[in-house]
Amino acid sequence: MKKKEILKDGTKVEIKNLTHDDLDKLMEFYRSLPELDRKYLRVEVTDRHVVEKRIKSMKTGNLTRIIALEGNKIIGDGALELSHEEWREHQGELRVIVSREHRRKGLGMIMMRELYFIAAGKNVKKIVAKFMRPQTAARKILRTLDFHEEILIPDYVRDRAGKTQDMVIMTCDMKDLWKELEHFYSDSDWQRCR
Repeated sequence: MKKKEILKDGTKVEIKNLTHDDLDKLMEFYRSLPELDRKYLRVEVTDRHVVEKRIKSMKTGNLTRIIALEGNKIIGDGALELSHEEWREHQGELRVIVSREHRRKGLGMIMMRELYFIAAGKNVKKIVAKFMRPQTAARKILRTLDFHEEILIPDYVRDRAGKTQDMVIMTCDMKDLWKELEHFYSDSDWQRCR
């Protein structure tokens, strides 16, 4: 998949599937993220071996990764992870991170839309998002997309600094997510005026 998009501020970007050839650019992207952003990620993304292992794990078919590029520079990373457990095979977990300078320009929504299309193609019925409680921006975006908070588990995970954090789990049915994405795009001046 390769798609050209234009952000709210006119920035031209390309959305494509992540490949092993993108490893060096992906490392630059992760290392450019402020420590506060990396603090709440699941793994140490500045460790090349960890990131390379995650790229290789895409071969199982349960993990799809996409990236957003401005020119030759990665500015966003997204993932759809399917469960390999039979009882949850209808679920997909969604993750998106965008560089600070490209936030509030529609890139996160564009990436969510592309991950939605991938999930629909894989017969996913419910999207799950998991994050740490201090990630209030993630919670706000997900609420905008009609995700509902299912549970807050106190002191369930540890951030990169080793401090325990509450984990929030939010879910959204695919049909509800599409309605919100469609609403976002139909109401958006920057999309109509491209």
